[in-house]
Amino acid sequence: MPRQILLLPLLMSFNAGFVDTAGFLALQGLFTAHVTGNFVTFGAAMVQGTSGGLAKLLALPVFCLVVVSTRIFSFSLPRIGLPIFRSMLALKVLLLALGGALAVHYGPFPQGDSLQAICTGMVLVSAMAIQNAAHRIHMGTEPPSTLMTGTTTQIMIDIADVIRGAPAPVLDLARPRLAKMTASVAAFALGCAGGAVLYASLGVWCFVVPPLIALPAVFLATEQAPKVAG
Repeated sequence: MPRQILLLPLLMSFNAGFVDTAGFLALQGLFTAHVTGNFVTFGAAMVQGTSGGLAKLLALPVFCLVVVSTRIFSFSLPRIGLPIFRSMLALKVLLLALGGALAVHYGPFPQGDSLQAICTGMVLVSAMAIQNAAHRIHMGTEPPSTLMTGTTTQIMIDIADVIRGAPAPVLDLARPRLAKMTASVAAFALGCAGGAVLYASLGVWCFVVPPLIALPAVFLATEQAPKVAG
């Protein structure tokens, strides 16, 4: 199996876990990758009176706008001689670098609703939106790199099928899927741990790491025809 098929999804999952955890810690509970989680933290912020409510409210529409814009813009890239998948991942690297620069320059962020915190958070949300779009369009057969609930559910279903001795056709699908999904969840968890440890030791300087992790993915990406529907 080509190395990029094995390594690329793991790099993306690790980075998503890292950015999500570091962003949550630095930006007063903002989820930058798992943006729907901000519904919960927004509600908690309203009840508890903590800061960051506006950033959490903005995260989902910004995420959606970036995904739509990325999808539309990507179809113009071949006309100017640029590969779609690699260009999307390269743009993600640039946004992660910009988000890291903003975090280092303006952080730490005691107020999640400050202009500096919102700008930093939305840049990181945009980077993760591009990763989600690129993954969905070009790596649709791989486990999601940012949302682990569905993946964990499928892992447990496959484990149950292995334990019960399901028919061979079921196990032929379940076993390789189980290996890929377990690796994805493990990579995301390691990213979360890395983000937490480095934020605790380096503070906002930990945001220097995500673009460095994301850069190799640009060179590992292989072009495929973009998915038109589905």
